[in-house]
Amino acid sequence: MLQCLLLGTSGCHLCEQAEQIINACLLDNPGVTIEMIDIAEQEQWQENYAIRIPVLYHPETKKELGWPFDKDNVIQFINALIDCK
Repeated sequence: MLQCLLLGTSGCHLCEQAEQIINACLLDNPGVTIEMIDIAEQEQWQENYAIRIPVLYHPETKKELGWPFDKDNVIQFINALIDCK
């Protein structure tokens, strides 16, 4: 199982677009889960990501995929993480 975080905030239209793109990619990758994180809930997330969201983040490797990204970018990111395991 591979778990990533989608860092964003509520009401962010770019974060909503990112979520749709990622969800489409998850249909082909059932072993991957994405947890939505509202950066407003933690000061550390706000400091690091306030002007960069949405960001797809893998906590184990600390690898990030920053916006803008498309389905191909997300698939490449996921495949690279799977290959690292």
